[in-house]
Amino acid sequence: MSLASSNTMNVTEGVRKAAILLMSLEEDDAAQILSMLPRRYVESVSIAIAQLDTVSGHEQEKIILEFLKSRPSAIGPNSGGLDRAKSLVKKALGKDAGDMLSVLQQTLEALPFGFLHKTDPQNILTFLIDEHPQTIAMVLSNIPAAVAAGVLNGLPSARQLAVIQRVAEMGQTSPDAIEEVEKALSTRMALFMTQAYRKAGGVPAVAEMLNVSDRSTERTIMDGLAKDKPELVDEIRRLMFVFEDVIKLNDKDIQMLLKNVETNMWALALKGASAPLQEKILGNMSQRAADMLREEMEFLGKVRLSEVEAMQQKIVDVVRSLEDAGQLARPTEDQEEEFVA
Repeated sequence: MSLASSNTMNVTEGVRKAAILLMSLEEDDAAQILSMLPRRYVESVSIAIAQLDTVSGHEQEKIILEFLKSRPSAIGPNSGGLDRAKSLVKKALGKDAGDMLSVLQQTLEALPFGFLHKTDPQNILTFLIDEHPQTIAMVLSNIPAAVAAGVLNGLPSARQLAVIQRVAEMGQTSPDAIEEVEKALSTRMALFMTQAYRKAGGVPAVAEMLNVSDRSTERTIMDGLAKDKPELVDEIRRLMFVFEDVIKLNDKDIQMLLKNVETNMWALALKGASAPLQEKILGNMSQRAADMLREEMEFLGKVRLSEVEAMQQKIVDVVRSLEDAGQLARPTEDQEEEFVA
């Protein structure tokens, strides 16, 4: 099946699948594929990427298997967004990207709360601080996670919990409710925006916000939620740190993890891991141990994806346990490691 939808496929669904497939790839690879598509498809797919929020690993896996029928791979939640779409368009079209970027910008200006996407979180907080938690949740669910996290950080602890619970439980939001809040905010902030209908909120939105929040805010919210909704905490944590994120750990923490995970567990978990992650783990082992692990991985042959994912989740649980015990630290999003002499 090609990236472009066939005559028998619903066009909207075909474009969405193509967008999710490209989001699941490394950016350079996705841009190379995008550059091979007819221009009309580049426009449709790039707009779809810009409009998509976090896409679950399960949905990515389903679409990748449908398109490529490839071997199993470890897939975690992935995100689209305007910046991702712009970057792909620039890499795909090069100097000819100007017109397409203009189309993207004009199309997305109609998204709900679009005028807040580049607004300083403190300015947004000024207008939302006294609003009902449900109203704040609606706004935060419709703006970029980094901006939403900035607003969330400025709320009192009790209101943080009230807002985040509503974000997690939010599904389809009615156009009328969005329009009412938009009009009130646009009047107060002297800006204009149009009504739109979109799915927002949910557990992935919470996980993305907390991933870019400071650690104290994350712990306060998770500890508060754990009292009444422990199952929600588990669900959020599964999306906040996935197995592929192990590659972000420094060598010292990788070695701590190796001490707490059996070799046979790594053999199964790494069957579906990316090559860089495999090398990261093997590179922190002795030559003999690394050779033995490679042999064990080869001996396993083909394995079920469900078994691989289950083992990967067990290792992620070990990471969280070690973090809770203060024995390692997960890096925050885009955090640079600092070193001292």
